[in-house]
Amino acid sequence: MNTVTRLGGFALGLAAVFGAAYGIGQVAGPAAPVAESRHDGGAAHEADPAGHGEAVDRFPGGLLVSDQGYTLEPVAAPAGEFAFRIGGPDGQPVTRYDVAHDKQMHLIVARRDLSGFRHVHPDLAPDGTWRVATPLAGPGQWRAFADFTPTGGEPLTLGVDVTVPGALTERPLPSPTTSTTVDGYTVTLTGAPQPGRTSPLTLTVSRDGQPVTNLEPYLGAYGHLVALRRGDLAYLHVHPDGVPGDGRTPPGPAVTFLAEVPSAGTYRLYLDFRHGGAVRTAEFTVVAGTPTTGTPPTGGEPTPSGPAPTGGTDHGTPGHGHN
Repeated sequence: MNTVTRLGGFALGLAAVFGAAYGIGQVAGPAAPVAESRHDGGAAHEADPAGHGEAVDRFPGGLLVSDQGYTLEPVAAPAGEFAFRIGGPDGQPVTRYDVAHDKQMHLIVARRDLSGFRHVHPDLAPDGTWRVATPLAGPGQWRAFADFTPTGGEPLTLGVDVTVPGALTERPLPSPTTSTTVDGYTVTLTGAPQPGRTSPLTLTVSRDGQPVTNLEPYLGAYGHLVALRRGDLAYLHVHPDGVPGDGRTPPGPAVTFLAEVPSAGTYRLYLDFRHGGAVRTAEFTVVAGTPTTGTPPTGGEPTPSGPAPTGGTDHGTPGHGHN
């Protein structure tokens, strides 16, 4: 996972449907046709159907089910379990991965209306199947992101939609804010993403009005930040400026990230941090630039939970889980 991962525009098209048992009843999600990015060094710019005013060299992280010959393949699993494989360029399941931020695989799921978020770490079986207690916290359309580096390959983030059947209540996206609380901790955001350039985002953690100066390393850092763009759920995973033990990075209260978003739009930020032996997630809604399309980012009108017109993809309830 790179410190700064570029997001791109909305992708195109949506096709076929698969079914698999994922642990909360029968879960099914649409599987996209294999769509490869171009890596020939030429101009492989895609049009911008969503009107974000951008052209991209390749699809952004998380919008493709298949990239560079690797494919995210859901697998039938017993109740209470989520399972998948990564198919390799040779058509066989990948069984060798590099460790990135203390883990070989980071599985992140978010409900389409961005009201749910989970970051978990599955276990790898010898046959290449990844298994974990299901992170899907309730009914709805979820997007699952597999963030990994195959041995000998480049870091990749692949995404697939997963539907959990049941009564669904849409939740409106919370209004933009610079402060939020979770489990008695207050996290304050300073800075704002700026389209097309690197912007510092500083998140400061306090508890009972006192700064937390002894944050604990989590996956080799004092914090992990994931951003999802509203609508297509384009994925950005960034890490702090500095690492524990480097002689210059204090363990709080402030953790600074360098983030670059390619377009104006509304984003949901998820900060994972560890303190007192537990990992917590603080969530923010932020607006980069002046959005020109889509519904207002605040209040009243819920974000659609159905598939957005993201191409090359197959495209809850609140929840915070880590393992």
